Amino acid sequence: MHHDFAKNLRLLCSYYKSVAEVCRKLKVNRPQFNRYLSGRYKPSAHSLRRLCDFFGVEEHEILMPHSQFELLIQVRPRPREEAEEHPEYRHLDLLQANSQGLDKYLGYYFEYHYSMAFPGKILRNLVCLEKRDGRVYYQRTERLQQSPGERVYHSKYLGMAHLLADRIFLVDYESLTCNQLTQTILIPTFKSRVGRLSGLRLGASASGERIPSCTRVVFEYLGHRVDIRRTLRLCSTFEADGGQISPAVLAAIRNEMAPGEHHFRARHCF
Repeated sequence: MHHDFAKNLRLLCSYYKSVAEVCRKLKVNRPQFNRYLSGRYKPSAHSLRRLCDFFGVEEHEILMPHSQFELLIQVRPRPREEAEEHPEYRHLDLLQANSQGLDKYLGYYFEYHYSMAFPGKILRNLVCLEKRDGRVYYQRTERLQQSPGERVYHSKYLGMAHLLADRIFLVDYESLTCNQLTQTILIPTFKSRVGRLSGLRLGASASGERIPSCTRVVFEYLGHRVDIRRTLRLCSTFEADGGQISPAVLAAIRNEMAPGEHHFRARHCF
């Protein structure tokens, strides 16, 4: 049993908001970390080094008798002081505390919208929502091709999802070039099964103009598991009248305003 190590580790964790926060920042499995906290297991040499680097202590220090380690920590800068330099964590924790109910939306989707880079063309992308460490993250993969036979451009967006007051908010960035942020707001379904979700996407064109644009968007649910390669091959750029996109999706993503509308609004997709 490693009682002193466990007590020392619990003391270090107490300077953070929660053990979950420590696990998230360390990118360590929570059940495994709980074993360290219980004193039943001691980390491997590599894991111990990572723990010490994170908390700012030496390996021989974290293995000291607890009373001696407690005195040492009292005269050191608080581990939490370093975390306070990153206020975005507090904002994310606040959003997460008010964001519940996304579990039924986890899985894979086809995403449809009119391309900002190739006006008049429709994009079918692959989106995957997954839960890690209590948060919902997602990846959106694009395959852009202006016409058959031409070069294919790939983009990968990474982001977080929140369910706030009956709306799903998705915020992501383009991870390959880091030159794009987008926000998508979707209308959730109140049915037991997820089918299609519609909403709006705000971003900037990837073309040379970089014009901020807003487009209607539809997410079409595929399931919790798909054949990734086969599904990605179905993602591309399509003509609106090419017959590859269903009429219901076409109607929901058409970017037009009805008479009397003063704002660009999402449309339900049935």
